[in-house]
Amino acid sequence: MADDVITVLHRQHEEIRTLFAEVESAAGDERKDAWYRLVRLLSIHETAEEEIVHPAVKRVNGGTPIVDARLAEERRAKELLSTMDGIGPQAEGFDTLLVQLRDDVLAHADHEEQAEFPLLRKVHGQERLEAMASAVRTAETIAPTRPHPGVEGPIANLLTGPMLAVVDRARDMIRKVSG
Repeated sequence: MADDVITVLHRQHEEIRTLFAEVESAAGDERKDAWYRLVRLLSIHETAEEEIVHPAVKRVNGGTPIVDARLAEERRAKELLSTMDGIGPQAEGFDTLLVQLRDDVLAHADHEEQAEFPLLRKVHGQERLEAMASAVRTAETIAPTRPHPGVEGPIANLLTGPMLAVVDRARDMIRKVSG
C-alpha cells in the first residue's frame, strides 16, 4: 500500500520538528546548513498544502473556516520566515525569532493534524488519499524553496510559484557555491 497524503505530511511535520531542534542546537556552518534545510522544507511543504490539501478540505462542509485559519497561520509564519531568512541564523536576535517561529509552526502543524487531516480521512477513500500524496510530491518538485508572503492559495501558487521556484533554486545554487 502506498503512502497517503496524511502519512506524507505527518512525516514532514516530524522532519520539521527535527530540523528546528538541529538549528537550535547547532553552531556555525552546521547551523546555517540546518537552517537552510528548514527554510526549504517549510517553503515547499506549505506550497504543496496550499495547492492540494487546503482546497480539498475547503470542499468539505465546514472546511472553509478551518482552511482560512490555517492560511492566516501560514501567512504569519511566511512573513517571519522571510525576515529570518534575510538576516541569517548568525544574526543578533535570531534565536528569539526562532523560538517564536518554532512555536507558531508546530502549533500550525498540530492544528492541521487535529482539524484538517481527520476531515480528509472522513471524506476521501484510501485511493484518493494516495493520489493526493502523489500530487503533493509533484507540487513540491516545482515549489519555491524560500518563503513568499502573500503567495497563498492554489491559484497564486500555480501562477507565480514556478517562476519563484526557478529564482529560488538559482539563489540556492549560488548560496551553495559561494559558501
